[in-house]
Amino acid sequence: MKKARAEDGAAAQKKAKKQKTREAQPVEGQEGSASSALSSSKPAVPESVPGHTIDTDPYLLAEADYLKTETKWRNKQRTLVFCSRGVSHRQRHLMSNLRELMPHHKVEAKWEKKQTVRDINEICEMKLCNNCIFLESRKGKELYMWVSRIPHGPSAKFQILNIHTMEELKMTGNCLRGSRPLLTFDKPFDELPELRLLRELFTQAFGTPRSHPKPAPFHDHVFSFLYLDGKIWFRHYQISPQTEDDRGDPKRQLLTEIGPRFVMDPIKIFEGSFGGETLYKNEDYLTPPQMRQAAASKYGSKYEARVNQVMSRQRHLKENEPTPDQLADLAVFAGDDDYDDE
Repeated sequence: MKKARAEDGAAAQKKAKKQKTREAQPVEGQEGSASSALSSSKPAVPESVPGHTIDTDPYLLAEADYLKTETKWRNKQRTLVFCSRGVSHRQRHLMSNLRELMPHHKVEAKWEKKQTVRDINEICEMKLCNNCIFLESRKGKELYMWVSRIPHGPSAKFQILNIHTMEELKMTGNCLRGSRPLLTFDKPFDELPELRLLRELFTQAFGTPRSHPKPAPFHDHVFSFLYLDGKIWFRHYQISPQTEDDRGDPKRQLLTEIGPRFVMDPIKIFEGSFGGETLYKNEDYLTPPQMRQAAASKYGSKYEARVNQVMSRQRHLKENEPTPDQLADLAVFAGDDDYDDE
């Protein structure tokens, strides 16, 4: 019985193989229909008209150099943006605004005050960051910004003044989140040597690298750095066309402020990262305690001037007392009281 079942199974397998081979072989008369079906599915090629040529690139995209972007991310710039512990709400919002404007940023927890600033280099190396923006708060009032190139420097220290965040300003400008910014610098950044160094630092730290995987490959906002009264003024603008028809015309664009805005007062520029030899020192810089002392002495000098004025007036009255008049009423009628008593 077992041998018979095995023979039946083998015969069934042979029949199945024969049927598959028959189905695979093409049947006469069906080849033409299949080829005609394939030819009908292909798009029809337009016939060339004598004296006319077909323009395959009507929008001249082949000549647009701004569309030829590299797929490889060669300029691998990463910026670590974080702050120290004890920052105020306004300072924390400024840090979050900077992170939103820099798609190539990295995040780190708040820095403890017991730790030294030079240890930040190790954190940047672990995060694979070659730039760092560190916001250091003191007493919850003064804010200092470090902009450093990791790991060999240079680095610069600023005091941040007049902070206004995007949520506070409520400007009408707006830009796409993740787009690349344009960095603009005014004329003093080309003339003064310390400002030329700061321009290179700002370009590497704030500028979004080309072909980065996160940002969009176009520009629709501007970071503006202006030098006035010995300080650097930061402004953020949107690039918007004057009308809807002016979107492709770069000469008919408007700048609308978005925010944030703040002022950087340069203190020192160091050769190394977060330290080293001092390359530049601002002689006109006054620390916050010195400014408070100057304001107190100003008010104290006003009080001293007022007291001295009162004392000089009293001294003048003493020195210039009027001489007694012989014809005065008190002198003429001095004996009337004695006469009345009699």
